[in-house]
Amino acid sequence: MTTAPYIQFFDGTDSPRHELLGGKCASLVALTQAGMPVPPGFAITTASYDAFIAAAGIEQDIHALLANLDADDVAEVDRVSAQLRFEIESRPVPADVRADFVAAYHALQARFSEPVPVAVRSSATAEDLPDASFAGQQDTYLWLSGIVDVTEHIRRCWASLFTSRAITYRLKNNIPNEGLSMAVAVQKMVNARAAGVAITMDPTTGDRSKIVMEASYGLGELVVSGLVTPDNVTVDKIMLMVVKRVIGDKHAELVPDAANTGLVELEVSPERRAVLSISETEITAIATIAKKAEKHFKCPQDIEWALDRDLPDGHNLLLLQSRPETVHSSAAKADAASPAPSNGYGIESITRSLLVQAGKAPD
Repeated sequence: MTTAPYIQFFDGTDSPRHELLGGKCASLVALTQAGMPVPPGFAITTASYDAFIAAAGIEQDIHALLANLDADDVAEVDRVSAQLRFEIESRPVPADVRADFVAAYHALQARFSEPVPVAVRSSATAEDLPDASFAGQQDTYLWLSGIVDVTEHIRRCWASLFTSRAITYRLKNNIPNEGLSMAVAVQKMVNARAAGVAITMDPTTGDRSKIVMEASYGLGELVVSGLVTPDNVTVDKIMLMVVKRVIGDKHAELVPDAANTGLVELEVSPERRAVLSISETEITAIATIAKKAEKHFKCPQDIEWALDRDLPDGHNLLLLQSRPETVHSSAAKADAASPAPSNGYGIESITRSLLVQAGKAPD
């Protein structure tokens, strides 16, 4: 019997197995292997999480606490969530698991002439499915430096499998906790000049001849969390021509803070707010790569993208994620009287700006 690896690099030769990589990491491996521009990184596989839970001896406690939990009992869900997250964040990681991801982190850093910050992102096995998406319900940590900081946030990602939102979502969608696991993506940070999301259909109508994108200055977290009103652009998917553009307020941007080795939110000047954050050429490039992702995965996609200010024009567009569109697809399948599930991230951001100009921040 072959033992599952604790680490899988995005640009390795192993196939993108969802049960080993979770939704996000499986997508990043598939995109990389398809030749699309993805920042380099690796997955800490579900085998690492499973080994940690086994060594900690808390699997039965997890099942017992989650059994017969009422999704509408907010106080009890919060209590169980806090207890489970404490259990995971306070237990030691097995030495062999830690050794493998320390080695992988140093191998990633060795690809660059100087140390680079990384993003650490949750990748659960129950997320980014064709009919359900957990995006935004588990934790993401940005601009981390050094092995101590990175390893601690990996464990926090494991713990975020049991956020109150994630627990409630699973209960309401009848997703069992048995067999549930978590991978974690460790990926070079993008120094984003502009970033956003795009969906390869119109989320308000289901029109698959359109691509709808949102864009704003800096990192895309302010867009996907609904903290800024982004630019909104609709593109004809066949002709790659802009058919509608709405300039958003874009009052703030999230950018690197070199002095404090982290991120800082800055105010955007009135002059920059008054114009689109991306050029016509960049709009075409984003639409083109969104079409490629849709063709590769064979269904409408919700993508995250960024324009890296450290790379030359024409080579600076990077894909950060591509997941199946779930909001409109689920609504089309559901009974007319039943509300469509939300994926809580890019699609919700687009629908929000198109319909109600309101949103919520993810965990």
